[in-house]
Amino acid sequence: MKKKYSLVLALFIMGLYVNAQSYQKTGLGLKTVINSTVIEIQFYSPQIVRVIKYPEKNTFEKKSLSVIKEAEKTKLVISENGRAVRIKSKVMQVNLNLHSGKILFESLSGAVLLNEKERGAVFTNFNDTGNKTFTVNQSFVLDPKESIYGLGILQNGKMSQRNQKLHMVQNNTWDFVTFFQSDKGYGLFWDNYSPTDFNDNAEETSFKSEVGDGIDYYFMLGNNADGVIAQMRDLTGHVPMFPKWTFGFWQSKERYKSQNEIVEVVKKYRGLGVPLDGIIQDWQYWGDNYHWNAMSFLNPEFSKPEEMVNDIHKLNAHLLISVWSSFGPDTPQFKEMKEKNMLFDFQTWPQSGKEAWPPDMNFPSGVKVYDAYNPEARDIYWNYLNKGLFSLGIDGWWMDSTEPDHLDFRPEDLDAKTFLGSFRKVRNAYPLMAVGGVYDHQRQFSSAKRVFILTRSAFAGQQRYGANTWSGDVNSSWETLRNQIPAGLNFSLCGIPYWNSDIGGFFAGSYNTNSNDGSGAKNQYYQELYIRWLQFGAFTPMMRSHGTDVPREIYQFGKKGEPIYDAIEKTINLRYMLLPYIYSNAWKVTKEHSSFMRALVMDFKDEKVKDMNNEYLFGQSILVAPVVNAQYTPETIVKTNEDTGWNKKERDESAKNAVVDFNEKKIKKVYLPDGSLWYDFWTNKKHSGGQEIDQETKIDQIPLYVKAGSIIPLGPKVQYVEEKKWDNLEIRIYEGADGEFTLYEDEGDNYNYENGKYATITFKWNDLKRILTINKQQGSFSEMIKQRRFKIIKISSDHLESDASAKELEKTISYNGNQISIKL
Repeated sequence: MKKKYSLVLALFIMGLYVNAQSYQKTGLGLKTVINSTVIEIQFYSPQIVRVIKYPEKNTFEKKSLSVIKEAEKTKLVISENGRAVRIKSKVMQVNLNLHSGKILFESLSGAVLLNEKERGAVFTNFNDTGNKTFTVNQSFVLDPKESIYGLGILQNGKMSQRNQKLHMVQNNTWDFVTFFQSDKGYGLFWDNYSPTDFNDNAEETSFKSEVGDGIDYYFMLGNNADGVIAQMRDLTGHVPMFPKWTFGFWQSKERYKSQNEIVEVVKKYRGLGVPLDGIIQDWQYWGDNYHWNAMSFLNPEFSKPEEMVNDIHKLNAHLLISVWSSFGPDTPQFKEMKEKNMLFDFQTWPQSGKEAWPPDMNFPSGVKVYDAYNPEARDIYWNYLNKGLFSLGIDGWWMDSTEPDHLDFRPEDLDAKTFLGSFRKVRNAYPLMAVGGVYDHQRQFSSAKRVFILTRSAFAGQQRYGANTWSGDVNSSWETLRNQIPAGLNFSLCGIPYWNSDIGGFFAGSYNTNSNDGSGAKNQYYQELYIRWLQFGAFTPMMRSHGTDVPREIYQFGKKGEPIYDAIEKTINLRYMLLPYIYSNAWKVTKEHSSFMRALVMDFKDEKVKDMNNEYLFGQSILVAPVVNAQYTPETIVKTNEDTGWNKKERDESAKNAVVDFNEKKIKKVYLPDGSLWYDFWTNKKHSGGQEIDQETKIDQIPLYVKAGSIIPLGPKVQYVEEKKWDNLEIRIYEGADGEFTLYEDEGDNYNYENGKYATITFKWNDLKRILTINKQQGSFSEMIKQRRFKIIKISSDHLESDASAKELEKTISYNGNQISIKL
């Protein structure tokens, strides 16, 4: 009996020894081998954990394209419990099952955050152009009622991305980011750049990538959406300040055909007194498709480009210009890169040397995409960009087709060799490399001018490159407009805050009543859609009107005194009035990892907003409820494709012009989130939260509501952003809760703010005492305002919905930079 007892004890001790030796501690966590799979758990910070898995007998070495954070020294406590080992930081804990290899992420209190699926890691042999590697798959198990957000710019109209199946390969209108965050307060970044399938169903949530030497993902705990975004930016890069002028109104079209035309547009805006800060020159200023993206003005209609740039600057406007990720065969860039094997051999836009549609393949264009993964190729790209365009004083870059365009797809196209391996291996990170190349080079060349890039595609980490991503060549329809709201919100929830869509939609030919004559601007079907899109666009980070078929300049829609013209002018003026609020929020994005467009789930614990896809906060004070259904005209169903939409002869004959009365008042249902009182921005009428209301709407007003406790600065009426200083601002105080707002100012268009050259004024509202405290101005910069006047307007919360409007109290004060308190 004693012998048997001794044997059992020996086996037990041996089991403990095996468990104790089944993993090794590392400087970042631990490493082990379970079921022939190497597993590494690495803490990059107390909040961020990296998980690496790969088959035993293989190696895994990788320099991430997205992640730039170096792992920081983190205090960890490692302990065992039976067949599991636990790694604990000061904010979370990770449990590894030493038998199955399953990983569980928990809060310190033991609440389950994310659970890997049992045997959820799968490696399938894959031959990637002669390189023996794997298709990699990792499955997780989410709570049934859990909501997840992110995954990029998605045109599916969904807010929560549960029960979705996505094939993630960058294209014109879908920009994929292999990241999601949960309403449980965590985020997951799948660090793989090859074509990837995301699948969420009742059994599992998984990422499956076509190519990978191993599984590589990051789990981050933020406790709330802002916290998760902060962790994602800590991991992949912070957001720089954009030039102040970029927050004004931008006019664009496909395309201005001469330098005289583009300058005249700016002159017309100035003559009409309608604000404008930017104008954009689209393609073909280089002349023809064989000189595609020459980065030089070869078109005789642009014979004096430096004069054009100077004329626009003299009108106090800025110029962006179209550049692409590809080059025509007659350009010096093409020839230099071809000699160095820096061009990909697959079909891209444009396919024909002739401009007519469809492309005449008897005259192939020969245009090729360049290898943006190659640092020398990025050098070449910048050298020509600098010499041909930046040297002329052009203010920023419209980097089109950064997905890049990949037409007539063949699987073997992904075999193309890049500097970093096969195109398949790094496919989805192309926009990150292309955009990053321009940003990095311009920063190295000069810090006197902030980099500004408008681009059509993005990947994780792109927020660090001064880039605003637009949602591609979407069609002009109400359905598409509706889809843009959750598209922008989910993109923002990936940690990339700068986003916009083509105001009015890109493909608008179905609204032309006489083929392609541009008469759509007088078509009331289109007018209604355009003004509602414009109103939404005023509450996105970049307000840019752009498209083809129908011209978008304000004077195309009529004249002053007419409903649509006046509605356009009113909306643009609203944008400029809000500039102090918008620019201060830009600083909050940079300094505090905030977001411009905020899904309501970010700020309200209200079950009704978890999947709300038609309202959002702009900043943390203004609730935006765009009108996204036709009220005056029937909705026109428009279906186009970014590849085939260029056939401008196809149009919906049902989109006939109609006679409607745009002066009529309509009704829209708006949900006001629980947890706050709300004020109608236009009337100051107050409503309690947690209810749906019938909001009266007019063609010239977007429904807007301000959260109680908000402090909103409003700027002067101007024709361009820098026309007037902010020395006489209106400060609106919305009663009902304590509030705080920090007004931010700097030099506007350089990087001196990185060295502390900026100033802030913090306003604090004590709701109980009815006291507004304006703190001492902090910081300084050249030409900082030292004497100001503030017109303080307090919006009263004494009455609720029965009032026609809330009461106002107005007081004007002088402010010299020292703290002052005002009893209101």
